[in-house]
Amino acid sequence: MGGGVSGAGLGLNERAWRLAEDMMANADALRVAVRTLPGGARVIDAGMDTPGGYGAGLALAGICMGGLGHIDYVPTMVGSDMWPGVQVWTDHPAVSCMASQYAGWAIQVGKYFAMGSGPLRAHARVEKDLFHKLGYTESAQRGVLVLETRAVPTDEVAAWVGQKAGLAPSTITFVAAPTASLAGGVQISARILETGLHKMDTLGFDVNKIVSGIGVAPLPPVAKNDLRAIGRTNDCVLYGGRARYTVQADDAELAELVPKIPASASKDYGTPFYDIFKRYDGDFYKIDPLLFSPAEVWLTNLQSGKTYHAGQLNPEVLRASLLEG
Repeated sequence: MGGGVSGAGLGLNERAWRLAEDMMANADALRVAVRTLPGGARVIDAGMDTPGGYGAGLALAGICMGGLGHIDYVPTMVGSDMWPGVQVWTDHPAVSCMASQYAGWAIQVGKYFAMGSGPLRAHARVEKDLFHKLGYTESAQRGVLVLETRAVPTDEVAAWVGQKAGLAPSTITFVAAPTASLAGGVQISARILETGLHKMDTLGFDVNKIVSGIGVAPLPPVAKNDLRAIGRTNDCVLYGGRARYTVQADDAELAELVPKIPASASKDYGTPFYDIFKRYDGDFYKIDPLLFSPAEVWLTNLQSGKTYHAGQLNPEVLRASLLEG
């Protein structure tokens, strides 16, 4: 397996539950709010009706990765520009990024919609094809789901999620923040490794071969609305993100793979994401799915020691995105 999946004993939900408990215990300092729905599910508001902040963003990003990601704030250079950035590393990339952090569960209940990420996905395994490929299963007694949304989840949402996961609502904790919030921006930039893994999975590469990963992406300034924030957060990865992966694979396989990974390999690359979104009349599904990946990627073969590199940062497009208006 190359160290990618270490088995079902990683306890993503328990790790995330402890992180959520820490958030609740430090709610005032983190500027988050906690509420319990009538059915017993807990909701940690990290930016919907509360300011949240950079502390809440680190906590949110850590929960997204099921407690197996290590996230810190660092400065990062993109061309001649110094941006505040987020550095992420993990020794369990397939599990922490794809089984937990990836926002692959669409939560749609009546008029309510949010993209779900976090470790409850690894227990519910609604995305059957993905979890079959990962070979990762987790049976949890309680779970945490992260929602990228501006709408507080309702009792109806909690009951629907509980039914899908086979858990009582009282054993579920939601952590939620909109894209246009400090914490929301942090947790999306912290997907710098996840976007690369998702791209490699889309290209047909077995992500269980990825042993470790470390990456850096700029942090976006908070945008005036969620649509602008979607543009800025994506651009931080597409035009300013760097990711390095240590991989257990053949040199020939890595040499063929690496030029296909960076965002620049996509036909839609080259302009701010907000402009791309408008070009397709606001239809995400018309955007080339191969666009969503880091700007620059390195793959190092654990066996041969050879490193393969592709992509480049694009300071001009990043500047246009983050400083517009």
